Amino acid sequence: MFDAARPRTATPRRYLMCPPTHFAVTYAINPWMDPSVPVDAELAMRQWTTLRDTYRALGHRVELIEPIAGLPDMVFAANGGLVVDGRALGARFHGPERAPEADAYVAWLASHVDARAHRPVRVMEAEGDLLAIGEVVLAGHGFRTERAAHEEVAEVLDREVVSLQLVDPRYYHLDTCLAVLDDTTIAWLPAAFAPPAQAELRRRFPDGIEASAADAAALGLNAVSDGRHVVLAAEATALADALEVRGFTPVPVELSELRKAGGGPKCCTMELRAAASDTSVPGDIPDTEEQAA
Repeated sequence: MFDAARPRTATPRRYLMCPPTHFAVTYAINPWMDPSVPVDAELAMRQWTTLRDTYRALGHRVELIEPIAGLPDMVFAANGGLVVDGRALGARFHGPERAPEADAYVAWLASHVDARAHRPVRVMEAEGDLLAIGEVVLAGHGFRTERAAHEEVAEVLDREVVSLQLVDPRYYHLDTCLAVLDDTTIAWLPAAFAPPAQAELRRRFPDGIEASAADAAALGLNAVSDGRHVVLAAEATALADALEVRGFTPVPVELSELRKAGGGPKCCTMELRAAASDTSVPGDIPDTEEQAA
């Protein structure tokens, strides 16, 4: 059961991001995308920069991959890879529009994280559908990642993989309808999952925070948590309130332009999780107010 007195502890993270230098909506591969709706590229860059600076202000390390012209969705770095215990898994994209991103991301991971970075055989869109929590990987399927890919993930990462079927095309990736808050806590939208997946998540996370339909529609669940601070869409106000009740500190950001392609904070952020033996990571993050001082 949830313990209201248990303190939430922030730990420093290492993130990979890609500037939205070439961001645009020139095709439609999910229900959020409409090429007829104008995109303000300068505003997209300002909003993305605020997100990057927010992570840095919270004490996290942000690394950047060079954006490539002609790849407007490369800004959504989460889809490019999954790193667990220092082991890197690349991506194999569902559609041809994003396929060239895979080579760029796996090359970066091989150079900066894991020289053995794995190139998937099966279609899988990395942290879009693969979310590490505790000792397991929650794995979505139904729209952009093959169910059969989950076996490959388990073999490469040597982790238990929990398969979860997605059923609502608006929530085409797992990270649009489920947020990992700490090693034992999630926030999620039950209606986005098939009944067996709902039952499995309720069994594993009986104290999970259920988001409202309105907050999910604002991509409020496409959030990034360091165990205490939760960076999420500014419009997801009810979810922010629920997080505070549970002892988390919501950190709202505005990403309206990137949301036109179906992306939020998590889509823009790949977490680079070090091996357990790596002692280079500093200790707990102090309160934001203390950092500012």
